[in-house]
Amino acid sequence: MKSRREFVLCGLVLLGGCSTWDKLTMRSQSPETPEETKKSATRLVGDLAVPYNLHPVVLESVGLVTGLKGTGSDPKPSPQRDVLVSEMQLRGVEAPNRLLASGNVSLVLVRAVIRPGIQKDDCFDVEVRVPSQSETTSLRGGYLLQTHLKELQVLDNAVHSGHAYGVAEGPVLVDPSADSKNDKVLSCRGRILGGGRALKSRPLALVLKDKSIQDAATIETAINRRFHTFDRGLKQGVARAKDDQYVHLNVHPRYKDNIQRYMAVLRSVALRESETERIDRLAMLERQLLDPITASRAALQLEAIGKPGIDVLVKGIQSGDPEVRFYAAEALAYLDDSRAAAPLADAARNVPAFRVFALTALSAMNDITSAEKLREMLHLASAETRYGAFRALWAMNANDPAIRGEMLGGQFGYHVLDTAGPPMVHVTRSRRAEVVLFGRDQVLRPPFSLEAGNRILITSRGGDEATISKFAVNEPDQKRVVSTRIDDVLRTVVELGGTYPDVVQALQQAKACGALASRFEVDALPEAGRTYDRVADGAEEKGKSRSGPTANSPLPDLFAKADAKPLLEDREPASSKDAVASEPEEKPGAVRAFFTRLNPFR
Repeated sequence: MKSRREFVLCGLVLLGGCSTWDKLTMRSQSPETPEETKKSATRLVGDLAVPYNLHPVVLESVGLVTGLKGTGSDPKPSPQRDVLVSEMQLRGVEAPNRLLASGNVSLVLVRAVIRPGIQKDDCFDVEVRVPSQSETTSLRGGYLLQTHLKELQVLDNAVHSGHAYGVAEGPVLVDPSADSKNDKVLSCRGRILGGGRALKSRPLALVLKDKSIQDAATIETAINRRFHTFDRGLKQGVARAKDDQYVHLNVHPRYKDNIQRYMAVLRSVALRESETERIDRLAMLERQLLDPITASRAALQLEAIGKPGIDVLVKGIQSGDPEVRFYAAEALAYLDDSRAAAPLADAARNVPAFRVFALTALSAMNDITSAEKLREMLHLASAETRYGAFRALWAMNANDPAIRGEMLGGQFGYHVLDTAGPPMVHVTRSRRAEVVLFGRDQVLRPPFSLEAGNRILITSRGGDEATISKFAVNEPDQKRVVSTRIDDVLRTVVELGGTYPDVVQALQQAKACGALASRFEVDALPEAGRTYDRVADGAEEKGKSRSGPTANSPLPDLFAKADAKPLLEDREPASSKDAVASEPEEKPGAVRAFFTRLNPFR
């Protein structure tokens, strides 16, 4: 029987396929140059160890959605119903079968994907959908009651569940454009943004290729010489060798939104290196950095070296080649050098292929210059650039005066920005429930009649006033008259008990009927995978270029998108430079099942 170590290493190779850190050592297809074939004699952490726990973990459960206005159903006899009834009885629900038959509730399947490096009490998105044979017609206006999420495995033709690793609860966001009569599929599935909460942390780790307590200790020392954090004021390294094969890692705060890059940099840390060897390697990395073919790999190694690599990276941002400038500036940003801000801001504005990486790098800095560059981008016309800058600023400092907002009704982030660009309303369907108004005093144009969920109606026949009415069973009717300013309307909807999905539905309908003149965007996020043009050597005079490469940087988590279909197709047309390369869907297999059995929350 194979040892656990052999299974782990085999699984890591098969599961990862051509993984991010492997891609960083691969070049774009072009003839090798002599400089590229040169390798330093210095051994790196990646020579001895591979990352562990970078795969997503799927948590699942059966839940109950309430608050449906006659669109629910009594679930048919099934193992899922049995599980739900047992859970209801444990929670002291009286007559659970009578409640299920009311038509105002629905059994749902709950699913969440837990990202690598998530920490206890961190929030995550939750997906809900009704079973395929359910008679429920819509989840709109529904609320998922507290549900514990577990990792499920099918072993010997039986479903086995583990410990609860998360808990989910909250209002269900259904695609506002879905018609329950004509589109049951979309009406019967939804998301709860940030509705999940992790009950345990998922630590990152490095697994040694060969068992060696000496090598594990060497890796711990090398990484801690470069990276440390503070715990209650005490300085401590991020790595700890737990045995002869497993090195536990804490996440450095600067890389909290870019775990893939963090692992790539850690694997680029030198195990041992004398001063003379480091000087020689810096000279070699400088030559590689100034070559666009090898710039990304060289920049990562210089970032791993730390402060001694800054002078070389500064030479990179002075290069005339846009690729070299970008990769050098990106690495400088994670070293918190203010000189990175200007070239990164230029890349974010003008090169769509670099935008997502440049904005993430700017958000990782603790620097006045980078914050100012992001504030300037809030006024641009490009929806994804200005919202990308907003999210980067929020990740850097949620209390920045330029973007500071409030939790409206204790439910979702609400931000009204003073911007000079075109007025825009932005809502999210992933990561965080949030409404952002780019520009104050935006108004709705009457006449209109809008629904905000199942109980709230917004109407206006003309003038500058709108009537907001709430109708609920066993409750007195409520009516408010407010101005047609979007800010006043949204605040009143929430005061009357409206939820984030209700607000999104009203805004969607306002845009569809022409009442909302401002631009309306849903998850206008910069994307990875876009291609750019690389000028061929000596071809500038002839106007020739070779195109097709994408940014060779690890994918950040800050701008991760939901898998679901966009709520509104109202995006900027993509140019050839903005084309997004599709990635093949990963199909879980035996290796994935094996890895989830190796407790990812260990």
